[in-house]
Amino acid sequence: QVQLVESGGGFVRPGGSLRLSCVASRTFFGINVMAWYRQAPGKQRELVAQITSGGNTNYTGSVKGRFTISRDSAKNTVLLQMTSLKPEDTAVYYCNADITVRLGYHYAFWGQGTQVTVSS
Repeated sequence: QVQLVESGGGFVRPGGSLRLSCVASRTFFGINVMAWYRQAPGKQRELVAQITSGGNTNYTGSVKGRFTISRDSAKNTVLLQMTSLKPEDTAVYYCNADITVRLGYHYAFWGQGTQVTVSS
């Protein structure tokens, strides 16, 4: 019922920047929280950043000061602006959205993932 379409991944040199986008095909009664996770080979999936419907943001410590999460409610979109990228940021990045699909019920949806590779 809900598709999260991600874009913006790719290859970038250390110190470079990328901007990830995630668009929800449906919002039903609203998107409560949107977030970005990432998973590197051999590692567990980790939360990178999240933003609430009220605009409150949280970041994992390793990306603070370098990444910025934002949302465009009119376009059902969450963005992740990544700057000063490091090789350690290389991972598959996944969009997540907590959506109220009907009154009294909300569910977390996941995107398919987009590859980010930081290398010289």
